[in-house]
Amino acid sequence: MSGSRVIVYAGPTISAAEVHAVLPEAEVRPPAGRGDLLADQWHPGDVVVVIDGYFRERRSVGHKEILQVLTEGAEVIGAASMGALRAAELAPCGMRGLGRVFTMYASGEIDGDDEVGVLHGPAEMGYPAQTVALVNLRYGCEEGAEEELVPPGAGRRIVAAAAALPFTHRGWKDIEGMLEQEDHEALWTLEEMIGSGVWDIKRLDAMAALRGIASRGAVTPGPVAPEVHFTGISRTQSLVRRTRREHSPGRWMSDLDVLDAVRLFDEGYPALHEEVLTGLLEELAGDRGMTLEGYARAKLGLDGRSPLPDSLARWFTEQELAALPAVDRVRLLMVRVWPVWQSVDWRPAVLARLRESERWDEWCALVRRADEAAEETRPRLVVPPPPMCAKLFLRHWQGRGTSPDVEMARRGFTGLDGLGWAVKRFFALDVLRGRERRKAAAR
Repeated sequence: MSGSRVIVYAGPTISAAEVHAVLPEAEVRPPAGRGDLLADQWHPGDVVVVIDGYFRERRSVGHKEILQVLTEGAEVIGAASMGALRAAELAPCGMRGLGRVFTMYASGEIDGDDEVGVLHGPAEMGYPAQTVALVNLRYGCEEGAEEELVPPGAGRRIVAAAAALPFTHRGWKDIEGMLEQEDHEALWTLEEMIGSGVWDIKRLDAMAALRGIASRGAVTPGPVAPEVHFTGISRTQSLVRRTRREHSPGRWMSDLDVLDAVRLFDEGYPALHEEVLTGLLEELAGDRGMTLEGYARAKLGLDGRSPLPDSLARWFTEQELAALPAVDRVRLLMVRVWPVWQSVDWRPAVLARLRESERWDEWCALVRRADEAAEETRPRLVVPPPPMCAKLFLRHWQGRGTSPDVEMARRGFTGLDGLGWAVKRFFALDVLRGRERRKAAAR
């Protein structure tokens, strides 16, 4: 990170000591408020990391001031709390988001400022938290259900009770008072596990973002193009609005729905995904006068001599790890972890290829059949929440030597949430197809 300033705005989510343990040369500042980013002069190579920001005591850090910092050539990264929220809003303009909380905002799973807001004490006391973040409760309930420590029903009631309170009143005792006795033990488990940091997704995201910055060095996306203006419309919303059409009375689809259909059901899609994203990587590397391998190694913090750490090796199948040359491994790794390292949206490029295909009408018809299946099975079929939709659908991609993470990454999904939201529209169709296959096998 030499030659660059790294400024981290943090407070209740992580301490200055925790920041310096990962980025010793970083300058840690209080949570970002309105005008704080404009109070400094920024230069190409500077890295601005927004973790925490004010919600109540001061006006929140503004979108326009973040755009100004980007225009001056600095890289702006957001994660965990206010940073994740602003990154989801400003990703089309070059702000980079990292972590689960960012993904939740970007996918639309959550949308309220209060999801990450907490009431805390003063800076001189280390910003002690006096309430719990709703997003931490959501994450804790998911993890608790997975580990059979928090019953799913209790988790849903706890989240609902907390969501009904203002974020300034989400203390553990306040939430307990909203619950029946049967849910108190689950709440106490959450209090222990979130308080210890194990299920504190805000802190986990913040530390992961800092480690990512420390391992790769800063790659500045450059000034915001003059024609780019923040409008409050996300990149996904923009793609949907530009391509949305009514395919039958009262039923609509966009090109993103068609893309989801191909990603979910077409066996040839992973190869096309890899080909198109490799082409994008070659352009990004060429713009910087680098080879694709050199660009990928710089982004990933790899020296070409040491073996891949387990955190990166997990993105390959056993066969790929054994057979792929080193240059292909770093290329493929960049393709599979694209959302972590790139702010460039790959979807328009993939859609351009799909629209050129003679199978485009066939894929559009698949979306129409999915909507018809949903109507046909309503209300007999209950569509589960997105994470469960994802887990049920992953059975199609099971195979020896691979993993759910690899199979999702091969199709551009960053996790169960993203996959689950895509599957929901096609869930009824998938169920009907399964019944047809079982009937055929029984004949």
